[in-house]
Amino acid sequence: MTDTVGIEALNVYCGTASITVPALFAARGLDPARMANLAMTARSVALPCEDPVTHAVNAARPLLAAIGPEAAARIEVLVTSTESGIDYSKSVASYVHEHLGLSPRCRVVEVKQACYAATAALQLGAGYLASGISPDAKVLVIATDVALVDQDAYYTEPAMGTGAAAVLLSTEPHVLTLDPGAFGLHSFQTLDSARPGPTFDIADSDRSLFAYLDCLSNSFRAYTERVEGADFAETFDYLAFHTPFAGMVRAAHRKMTREFAKDRLAAVDDDFAARVAPALVYPAQVGNLCSGSVYLALASLLDNGDVADGARVGLYSYGSGCAAEFFSGVADADSAAAVGRMRIREQLDARVELEFAEYGDLLPANRLCLVPDPDRRVDVDDHRAILDRYGLRRDLLLYTGTKDYGRTYEWATAGEGSNPWPTS
Repeated sequence: MTDTVGIEALNVYCGTASITVPALFAARGLDPARMANLAMTARSVALPCEDPVTHAVNAARPLLAAIGPEAAARIEVLVTSTESGIDYSKSVASYVHEHLGLSPRCRVVEVKQACYAATAALQLGAGYLASGISPDAKVLVIATDVALVDQDAYYTEPAMGTGAAAVLLSTEPHVLTLDPGAFGLHSFQTLDSARPGPTFDIADSDRSLFAYLDCLSNSFRAYTERVEGADFAETFDYLAFHTPFAGMVRAAHRKMTREFAKDRLAAVDDDFAARVAPALVYPAQVGNLCSGSVYLALASLLDNGDVADGARVGLYSYGSGCAAEFFSGVADADSAAAVGRMRIREQLDARVELEFAEYGDLLPANRLCLVPDPDRRVDVDDHRAILDRYGLRRDLLLYTGTKDYGRTYEWATAGEGSNPWPTS
């Protein structure tokens, strides 16, 4: 048995394109007064040649390159979490396993529980590693999703992102050492959102808001029952929450301060700026990554906060339906360096900023991404102009269609003299 388990490496991939939130509000005729509540600047946009498999592979491949083939061969569990399933039987993980070139001696499985699933996989993987049953093993969890939103989603459209977060777990946790046994759970059934078909989502935004906040309070309360002396205001140097949109996290922080640190209400804005805002820098530029959201927030925190002297991070993971968990871990200067080597900020800055007309042209094809057609051809050359503007800095896996219901892919190779991510 070992108590030293956590995240060894972390990377996110948020696509090659984006659209600014002001441009989307203006084109859709949305009320600009509501933009401040959203607290977002842009959302990532998938190309029709991107899907949950390509997102997952493109998030994990730089991480595997950074640890090297010998360490990658020790991955014996691969879990994908997604709301964007491509088959009622076959998992996204099967394709991901192939295109990452992982060992055949690997458990391959997919999990689903809306935006919570990756955290469930993380905790189960951490327990597997802590048991010591397979010394030196590693577990790779990849949260991957695409957005199906268009004008019918109204104010949800600017909030939805696309992409994947790859989380490598081991007994060498360079990014985040999990606090063993420090977690609180809260779950119940409610239909706040769902994806009943491959072309659309349904959502009850008010019910979802109240469920998110209720689960946050109750999962933290459950955490305090397990962790003696846990205090919302004092225990955590930073907080990283599941982020449907950045403005919701501000409301959640205020509610928690009112409930668990009433004497700090006068300084709630300063506390938000110090402990929460660093984790919202990337989510505000990307949108909701579903179960990858809290790990995008963690990456944002490690790139934009100051953990050099060691910092305890409180994390909140929520999934519609609903399931939630509050847990914690410790980061330090090595954590910031490990995430920094992934150069996530540069990846986000490199995305092509789409004009609204370009964005609108992509939506009809994007909505077909998960439809189980027996045969479909997706011509990558149709999107070459955007890929050229992006400027490939590393190889990317792209979706090219289906043949006899099987999905097909090809690699877009970075040009000669490119500067791949990450670098040593």
